Amino acid sequence: MTTVITLASDFGSPYPAAMRGVLLRRTDARLVDVAHDFPRQDVRAAAFWLREVLPWFPPAVHLAVVDPGVGTDRAALVVRAGEHALVGPDNGLLLPAARRIAAESPASPSPSADETGDDADGGDDPDDAVEVFAYAYDNPDSATFHGRDVFAPAAAEVHEAGVGALETLSAATPAAEFVDLAFPEPTVREDDATGRALAVDGEVLVVDDFGNAITNVPGEVVRGRDAVVVNGERVPVGESFASVDAGERLVTVGSHGSVECDVNRGRGDEAFGLAPGDAVDIELGR
Repeated sequence: MTTVITLASDFGSPYPAAMRGVLLRRTDARLVDVAHDFPRQDVRAAAFWLREVLPWFPPAVHLAVVDPGVGTDRAALVVRAGEHALVGPDNGLLLPAARRIAAESPASPSPSADETGDDADGGDDPDDAVEVFAYAYDNPDSATFHGRDVFAPAAAEVHEAGVGALETLSAATPAAEFVDLAFPEPTVREDDATGRALAVDGEVLVVDDFGNAITNVPGEVVRGRDAVVVNGERVPVGESFASVDAGERLVTVGSHGSVECDVNRGRGDEAFGLAPGDAVDIELGR
């Protein structure tokens, strides 16, 4: 049985305390707050951070609520991924993290690419280890606070039943349809004659609290290079922020494995003029 329930939302304060209160009344789980300051109503940004954070936890129930459709007819979901369960609204929020957890789960190990010849991320499709359940609920106390009235009770029920026993929950049934969310893929531009990569057209996915503009461009694109051209301007590539002087711009590979546009001891989003959703053209040279 899992002993941890994590909580994540865009609620700020004090609303998460009410969810914690519901959980404490119904379970003896250890409660861990991931974050409650996700960008307000930004499902994609929250999904990105959940994907980067939740796989580091031991088996747990993850309660995540960023819910612009609260009070509408959107469904509530419970998603099983390996030894984890994710609880939240049916708006795509949970799926990227669930797939990452399933791909890395020791409960359903994927053979390596060397063994199977499949994709470099590890063989089997992680979707095969992700199971999505619709969670039925009736007449919550509030149409505006399903985090407290729907999702916290659901997370408590999942915790008490156990991740492996979702089929026994009367409110949970396999979901025939659900909202999916996938991050955009970068486009590589190649030399027609040689097939060598010349440039990559990417996008800023999120900007973190330090101002680092995190893109969807894989880090391998810039590793080993001295510099690249970002949106028409030459920028050095460094392995760490300290590769350049304080206040100077650089391109680096973040802990998530993607290219970032950063400033040493400054804000990369401001220096590069970038915001989430903005295009990033990275020219690699010949």
